[in-house]
Amino acid sequence: MSKILVIDDERAIRNTLKEILEYESHEVDLAEDGATGVELFKNGNYEAVLCDIKMPQMDGIEVLEKLQEHSAETPVIMISGHGNIETAVEAIKKGAFDFIEKPLDLNRILITLRNATDKNLLIKETKVLKKKVYKTFDIVGNSPAIQKVKDIIDRVAPTEARVLITGSNGTGKELVARWLHEKSSRAQMPLVEVNCAAIPSELIESELFGHEKGAFTSAIKQRKGKFEQADGGTLFLDEIGDMSLSAQAKVLRALQEHKITRVGNDKDINVNVRIIAATNKNLQKEIEAGNFREDLFHRLSVIVIHVPALSERMDDIPMLAEHFIEQICNEYGMPSKNISAEAVDALQQNSWTGNIREFRNVIERLIILCDKEITIADVKAFAQPTFK
Repeated sequence: MSKILVIDDERAIRNTLKEILEYESHEVDLAEDGATGVELFKNGNYEAVLCDIKMPQMDGIEVLEKLQEHSAETPVIMISGHGNIETAVEAIKKGAFDFIEKPLDLNRILITLRNATDKNLLIKETKVLKKKVYKTFDIVGNSPAIQKVKDIIDRVAPTEARVLITGSNGTGKELVARWLHEKSSRAQMPLVEVNCAAIPSELIESELFGHEKGAFTSAIKQRKGKFEQADGGTLFLDEIGDMSLSAQAKVLRALQEHKITRVGNDKDINVNVRIIAATNKNLQKEIEAGNFREDLFHRLSVIVIHVPALSERMDDIPMLAEHFIEQICNEYGMPSKNISAEAVDALQQNSWTGNIREFRNVIERLIILCDKEITIADVKAFAQPTFK
């Protein structure tokens, strides 16, 4: 059963729709004009709206705009006895789910309404799932060092500025990239990740820009590169410092001209991507050594975000420990375990050369090997792996 709002100035239409929809087990509210409908919508939690276009004082298109301002996700089905192509196109452009002409075909009304409520349900389920996913990938901590990173993300994410993320291995540079994308206007489009260090130098250009069939021996079919896959979204170039100089030159061109060329072809392809890059290397030293292009560095580093090492944010260890204990226990389907204050103090005394990645692995080891509570003795026994 869904909660439906019907906005129509004709009483006969309102009552007929109410009778039919209630017969189909929907809960229905009625509004005789646009202003009343907008007020009901603001105070109700509707799965869909049926709205007439031709109404006195406030017409359906204006109602649609106001409903969109309040909740752009709720599907609005426009109905009219004066319909034409221009009106239908305008309604759809402004965000209407569908347009139905009078006299109403009741079967079409029911089918369209079912599709609209199914879509609304999927949107809600997707939101819940995304919250669960991004809770897993949260940036945990309240130390001044990590709070500075969060503040910069909030400022930079809504812009189109390119970002260079620096920091040691295991600090969570990919999480910063993920949140920059998630909080941007491109969040509904793809976030495509490329680990430049994991791709052989002779294949990096094909990976980034794609290739045509027969461009090289193993190119048995045409393939889109990461730039095309990320079109409209964000391309995250991880370990950018390991990219070959020839690939760097092509990336620079793509940033300058917003165009790429597939390997084995000379045709330009327009791309619209936001570039976020990350590195654990000192790119200034790489430039001096001739391993990295200075012009590309300046293109990438419009904003630089340095992710602190765990040694720079030891105050976050208690919060990180609780976070990973809950996360890992949920993954394993086991009851959550407690950790003693002394055990947390001991973890804060460790030297975390592997940063967050190492810390999470240690917490996972402690969860597996310890009893209901993780004690200081457990930390001393299991925090460091032993090799024989």
